Amino acid sequence: MASKLRTCFMCWNLSGFNCVNHHNGRNRVVRVSFPASCEMRHRATFSSQHKRQQIKPSAEGGLRQNQDEEDDAAEVSLNNDDSVENLNDATAPLAININGAEQAEQLSGRQLEDLLGMIKNAEKNILLLNEARVRSLEDLEKILAEKEALQGEINVLETRLAETDAQIKVANQEKIHVELLEGQLEKLRNELAQKESTEGKYSELHDLQNGGLSDANPLSHNDSIHSLTEELNSLRAENASLKNTIESFKTQLSDTKNNDERLVALEKERSSLESALKDLESKLSISQDDVSKISTLTVEYKDLWDKVENLQSLLDKATKQADQAVIVLQQNQDLRRKVDKLEESLEEANIYKLSSDKLQKYSELMQQKLKLLEDRLQKTDEEINSYVQLYQQSVKEFQDTLDTLKEESKKGNLEEPVEDMPWEFWSQLLLLIDGWKLEKKISVDDASLLREKVWKRDRRIIDTYIACKKQSEQEAISAFLGLLSSATSPGLHVIHIAAEMAPVAKVGGLGDVVSGLGKALQKKGHLVEIVLPKYDCMQYDRVCDLRALDVLIDSYFDRQLYKNKIWVGTVEGLPVYFIEPHHPDKFFWRGEFYGERDDFRRFSFFSRAALEFLLRAGKKPDIIHCHDWQTAFIAPLYWEIFAPKKGLNSARICFTCHNFEYQGTAAASELESCGLESHRLNRKDRMQDNSSHDRVNSVKGGRGLHSTLSVHSKKLIGIINGIDTDAWNPATDAFLPVQYNATDLQGKAENKQALGRNLGLSSTDVRRPLVGCITRLVPQKGVHLIRHAIYLTLELGGQFVLLGSSPVPHIQKEFEGIANHFQNHDHIRLILKYDESLSHAIYAASDMFIIPSIFEPCGLTQMISMRYGAIPIVRKTGGLNDSVFDVDDDTIPSQFRNGFTFVNADEQGLNGALVRAFNLFNNNPEGWKQLVQKDMNIDFSWETSSAQYEELYLKSVARAKAAKGA
Repeated sequence: MASKLRTCFMCWNLSGFNCVNHHNGRNRVVRVSFPASCEMRHRATFSSQHKRQQIKPSAEGGLRQNQDEEDDAAEVSLNNDDSVENLNDATAPLAININGAEQAEQLSGRQLEDLLGMIKNAEKNILLLNEARVRSLEDLEKILAEKEALQGEINVLETRLAETDAQIKVANQEKIHVELLEGQLEKLRNELAQKESTEGKYSELHDLQNGGLSDANPLSHNDSIHSLTEELNSLRAENASLKNTIESFKTQLSDTKNNDERLVALEKERSSLESALKDLESKLSISQDDVSKISTLTVEYKDLWDKVENLQSLLDKATKQADQAVIVLQQNQDLRRKVDKLEESLEEANIYKLSSDKLQKYSELMQQKLKLLEDRLQKTDEEINSYVQLYQQSVKEFQDTLDTLKEESKKGNLEEPVEDMPWEFWSQLLLLIDGWKLEKKISVDDASLLREKVWKRDRRIIDTYIACKKQSEQEAISAFLGLLSSATSPGLHVIHIAAEMAPVAKVGGLGDVVSGLGKALQKKGHLVEIVLPKYDCMQYDRVCDLRALDVLIDSYFDRQLYKNKIWVGTVEGLPVYFIEPHHPDKFFWRGEFYGERDDFRRFSFFSRAALEFLLRAGKKPDIIHCHDWQTAFIAPLYWEIFAPKKGLNSARICFTCHNFEYQGTAAASELESCGLESHRLNRKDRMQDNSSHDRVNSVKGGRGLHSTLSVHSKKLIGIINGIDTDAWNPATDAFLPVQYNATDLQGKAENKQALGRNLGLSSTDVRRPLVGCITRLVPQKGVHLIRHAIYLTLELGGQFVLLGSSPVPHIQKEFEGIANHFQNHDHIRLILKYDESLSHAIYAASDMFIIPSIFEPCGLTQMISMRYGAIPIVRKTGGLNDSVFDVDDDTIPSQFRNGFTFVNADEQGLNGALVRAFNLFNNNPEGWKQLVQKDMNIDFSWETSSAQYEELYLKSVARAKAAKGA
């Protein structure tokens, strides 16, 4: 309305004034005109007894209303009866056109008096209209109050809906508990489902909707208009009889102008009220729809609540019966204990009776022997006296000999290694000594000698450490330096530089290899240390005694030096150094281990910083073992910079590629960042990528690089990984609800039931086989076959549990869709993340494990699954083919057959293997049990694998020594 009101103005001239009101694009005119003698008559004295003369309307004069075709016309005139006709509708605009009677006729004083009376009446009419407006606003406030009340009811219903959802969740939890009850509750659930009545729901919903709508009707718009019309009619009747004295002509004319402005304002407010009413009607319609929806949910809630109450009552009855059974069982146990005690007492009585008879006979014999002994004693007294002297001489000689042996034993014990101290103790000592060295509190040579003593597990260093616990650091350093000697090292010094280590920073099998191999080499007597990046997403609670050293190490990158903070701690008994770069790009504070766009820069920086740390710490390792492309930069950095230019030249480099699928490739110029010269290394015989001559490959091997592998085949050796049998041991696994072993498989069945309860799977049929799968969802792992295995397992009557996620967005999205589809299924569950504790539970609960890899360099999953009694179903490729042998393959000796295999990477190949596994599980339980026990007893420890690495290390060191001697 306000936008349509353009302007209101008034023009004055000698003949009168025009008031033009522009409304809705149309002009409504109030014209008041006077003859030329108006001023004179205005000054004249008005006669109160002058008769009123009727003003006849003409083309130029009269009293009338002009308005457009679309508006209702209303005429206002002055007559002999002093009647004034007013507007027929309060919404119609007011327009007045006043003119003289004829051109020659002049207005008399009485006519002016009538005009001013009419104006005053109009003012009163405006006052009444204002009162009507106030009442309309009050009605509007009532409507708003009713709207707020309605909104309050909606909020209450929403609260009830939330409570309904919570109660539904509680009902779902109760459902899980009720499933444990026997057939009685299952039968009840089916009966309740059949008794649901759809017609009843719809009738109740209809009644609720009708009731809600009738209660929510607001004050109708027509009633408001009707009341306004009645009030205006009453005003029209009052205008005809109201006349008062004119106070001042100029004052009244000014009031006329104000009245017009008030009318315009009233019209604006009326339009705004109409629009507000329309908005309220639309909101009311929406709220009524919400009420109908809430009514539907209320009906469903009532039905669910009735079911929950019935289930709760049955559960209470079952609980009471169980309590009574427990009481009876306790009473039986008490009776059994009493019976056992009575039987024991009876047996003791019988034994006592027999023993008393024997004692009597024995006593008689003893008396006889005692008499003989007394006789002999008299004869031997003299002999004893002579022997006493000889004995005293012998005791003296024995004491002298014993003192001599003690001194020799003490010396021998000091030289022998201590075997009864945990590896964490020796690792902490090594970290303590390295900290003193880096903080320049001891020299490099002294640190090397002290490390050798720790390496040898010298007993004297233990005694010194214990004695210095309460002393100051300087006193402790002095005591340790007093132990120095020129002892030689008993084994190799091996430093692993890697991007992963289980369990603190694990993405895949690499982390398991670094920790498992390190612990195995440590047990063989070698000094093993680990260097890792300090990720922000590590499991810091798995690091013992983590602390920062009071030293910063510089490393070169992008033509400048950056600081690195060194942290130390022990993981699985191994000493570990964590490098935290102070680089503005926050290389390892990304919340992820891999998958960043600048991974090439991140890990080339780390490789350079790791070698700078070894140099600064004064370490002289025999072997630097780097893993996968992330630390493959170690080799060129070592041979190009650190060995020839910085003096770090004691080590041989061992590189293990755990998966040639993943290679670090980048533009050759990227090598310049870490200090390597791209023009020297970007050659075919060095680091140039075989598929692109302007790029380098940190691995220089794998897909597309077969020629490189062939040229360097003498340097290559394949070693099957082992598993950490301490971490993966069902007999001691702390993550399992029940521990078990190959001779007692009852615990495996209990773990299966526990996992089913945890994941919400059905446990009504304990003989239903469970297929597990723990993997990264990447094409290498055969994701299309994993997807097929889910549906095939369901068709064969089994259960399937998947644990894992994908770094590939479309694969992750696809499996999220599958997970949502089976979200509440009784036999399928997908957990699209990695959970260490849940992985242990899945291995222990699974009967079979599916590993359909397209290629697999080694693989640990099949080894862990067999360790936990889950039979592997694998594709014959890589390490899977080297460790899993089909139970139906007659060409393999029976003692080595341990799983099910297939060749082709398609659905038909997987079908054959999985169907054969299900047939053996369902049709031959004893044969399946024997297969499980055989798999659990296979030795997949690091003992054999670490021996192969040890041999590789020793040969490499021997060749280096031979080359130096030549």
